[in-house]
Amino acid sequence: MFDVGASELLMIVIVAVVVIGPKDMPMAMRTAGRWIGKMRKVSNHFRAGIDAMVREAELEEMERKWREQNEAIMKAAPQLPTAEEMQPPQSSTSAIEPPRPAPEAEAADETGAHEPGEETRPAPSHLPPPP
Repeated sequence: MFDVGASELLMIVIVAVVVIGPKDMPMAMRTAGRWIGKMRKVSNHFRAGIDAMVREAELEEMERKWREQNEAIMKAAPQLPTAEEMQPPQSSTSAIEPPRPAPEAEAADETGAHEPGEETRPAPSHLPPPP
């Protein structure tokens, strides 16, 4: 951070011992340690606040993009039919046609794959059992 080398650190220690004295040196070191600790706490708190503001700004930007994309999708998507449009048309005849079988059922009946009323099962697999 301050890029203090070994020779510079030795010079600071010598000046501190001469100015403060060896008797008061432990108390001065404790005081310096407390100040350094307080500065670290303040800088960490400041950094956490900045990080929180950046995250909030990114979140707001992502929400804005999501809203824009959602609006574009809603404009491009066809509208769902209303309840009136979903009503079946009224026919003039009273006869009701029976439901037609599915194309797969017709194909199975033509090939004679199974008897009517017989349950269809998947073909057995020829794989060995799992270990």
